[in-house]
Amino acid sequence: MTTASAQVDAATARDMISAYRARSGGKPLQLDPELQKLAEAEAAAMAAADRPSRAQTVRVAMERLGHPSAGANLSAGYHTLAEAFSGWRDSPAHNAVMLAPEATRMGIATAYAPNSKYRVYWALLVSK
Repeated sequence: MTTASAQVDAATARDMISAYRARSGGKPLQLDPELQKLAEAEAAAMAAADRPSRAQTVRVAMERLGHPSAGANLSAGYHTLAEAFSGWRDSPAHNAVMLAPEATRMGIATAYAPNSKYRVYWALLVSK
């Protein structure tokens, strides 16, 4: 993810997170086009601001668009999907988002800002 043209493979991310959820008894997630667009916009906004956003702000935006939020993982500095997944899994708050039992849909995106502090910004949005 360390080039401007790099993008996370949303289907691969969905499969990875869904498999993780299955090991904990959870249901798989489906990619949602609206959540995907919102995740892309949020990742780009974080990259432009050179800092992760507040999850609560993104949850409000999700609700406003008609997507009841099950959570949002907003982070920076991970260079691969595997790194982001591991970081989220090891953080109780981020892990709870991935395992939210009520979750059914998701969107995920990255943005690259080469001159920023973290370089790569991640947005995982999970909805009921």
